[in-house]
Amino acid sequence: MSTSSISTFRAFRSRNYTLYFIGRSVSQFGTWMQRTAVVWVIYNMTHSAFMLGLTIFAEQFPSFLLSIFGGIASDRYDRFQIIKITQIISIIQASLLAILMMTGHQVIWEILTLSIILGIVNAFDVPARQALVNEVVQEEADLPNALALNSAMASLARLLGPSLSGIILQRFGAGTCFFLNAGSFAGVMISLMFMEHPPYTPPKIKKKVIFELTEGFSYLRRTPAIGLIILMLAMVSLLVLPYDTLLPVFAKEVFKGDAATFGYITSFIGMGAVGGTILLASLKLGTDLKLLLLIASIILGVGLILFSHTAYFPLAMFFAALSGFGAVCQATISNTIIQMEAAPRMRGRVISILIMAMFGMLPLGSLIIGALSQWIGATYAMLCQGIIGLFITILFSRFLRRDYLHRKIRKNVDKNTKELITEEIE
Repeated sequence: MSTSSISTFRAFRSRNYTLYFIGRSVSQFGTWMQRTAVVWVIYNMTHSAFMLGLTIFAEQFPSFLLSIFGGIASDRYDRFQIIKITQIISIIQASLLAILMMTGHQVIWEILTLSIILGIVNAFDVPARQALVNEVVQEEADLPNALALNSAMASLARLLGPSLSGIILQRFGAGTCFFLNAGSFAGVMISLMFMEHPPYTPPKIKKKVIFELTEGFSYLRRTPAIGLIILMLAMVSLLVLPYDTLLPVFAKEVFKGDAATFGYITSFIGMGAVGGTILLASLKLGTDLKLLLLIASIILGVGLILFSHTAYFPLAMFFAALSGFGAVCQATISNTIIQMEAAPRMRGRVISILIMAMFGMLPLGSLIIGALSQWIGATYAMLCQGIIGLFITILFSRFLRRDYLHRKIRKNVDKNTKELITEEIE
């Protein structure tokens, strides 16, 4: 195996992380199969775009409301046990969906209720799962590589999961998709069973929930290296990342296509995302992540601007891939910086605030971008998103660039100090 290959997959040196990665990979594919099937079922039952939006809102909004409490639970209790509980509930949720479909008793309110339950589960599952990566990676230096590999796996699942779901929907029906997703959660349970980890030691002091809640936000105010990045991601999630709301309009109105055209656009965005995560996984140790975050944010804004006004479809697909590349690199690098900078006792709450910012802003952003598109058209709405993305980058570039320069100065000072000490010894 080449040195570059070893570098790209170096996190797999940790046995626990390898098991974690396998379990999550299986689960991610199942999750995207279920999401695609739910959307298909709802649309077939209602033929309403509003009901599609309501279904997505029903799953995402509980995560926005409760993720901060999920972060507190992640900091208070054994993360392995939290994930086991969330996987069991997810198995039950997916199985109930499958039974409803196969028995023909499904109604809208039942599907929406089960979507809300899944959103509540995710509010506790995601903070614990994200914070757990720090515990399953043996070498701290491998953490950025592990998080990049997680994003690569998630991007690949997002790219291939819906396609696989479409085949199963056509041949076997939605119930089979839901049962397969229920089985995928078992993959996580099995991986957790085979992991070796020390006995859990609970924190000695447990404060009131409201105090821990305010402590999390106070910590971000005292730690601008984390707080400013979360603020940047919240703004991007509100005004830039909901660009996917406009993709069906581009497929039908701009490129005069059909569902297959929409599939091509999303696939190229997914391919760009996969490429971005593989690149991040291959980074050398010591790479300045904040400088890369600045570059990725610029690529996202430029990609959206060029895609919005490119009528030639093959060239537009290149810009779509560029946008997917920038978006996933921006999110992955931010997550990596936050996890590396956060104090271990605060990590769960910090991640939950990040999730709350993103989950809360995305649905609201979709409404804003949809309304803007009705007013000025999809092409100019996406052009505005790209310009806003660049403006946000400029707004935060001073902080990101300043940190990069400080690191470079410290590195030179350390080098000069080392040389002086060597000369004195000689």
